[in-house]
Amino acid sequence: MDEPHFQMAERQLATGRSYFTPVIQTLSKTIENPREIMNIEIDGHIFRADFEDQKSPETCKAFRKAMPFVGNIVHVRWSGEGVWIPLGSMDFSLGYEDATSYPSPGQILLYPKGKSETEILIAYGCVHFASKAGVLAGNHFATITNQLEKLREIGISTLWEGTKSIKFVA
Repeated sequence: MDEPHFQMAERQLATGRSYFTPVIQTLSKTIENPREIMNIEIDGHIFRADFEDQKSPETCKAFRKAMPFVGNIVHVRWSGEGVWIPLGSMDFSLGYEDATSYPSPGQILLYPKGKSETEILIAYGCVHFASKAGVLAGNHFATITNQLEKLREIGISTLWEGTKSIKFVA
């Protein structure tokens, strides 16, 4: 026979666990860090991206502070299949975290300046991150998780048609 509700409630209070504990833990995590994802709008299309907080916590924190972030994407010159956002002398005051020169499609990198200007790179295909100064490594801080084929289409159209606006929002 089922345990009476009051006895079940007493047991749950004593152990600190209940049927709802996983739900409460999930909600608590969401409240503590409500922006684990962001939306990226490029040329009227919305992409969802997950922040890579475990791998690049300081870069994620710095980028969140800059949001909402609006700019323009340009096709990369030396790196292959990617678009970038030139940020000039903008200083995020970051070192390297989970830095890579070979991002996968959908990965978003922040190059915190050094040999080249500060920039954000979004890979839509094969990329070997570089500039006129040579190979670069950027902090992988977010990953686009949907519509990678549409991202590729936008990347190719940026190559042939030119710059497009981009907006990052929580």
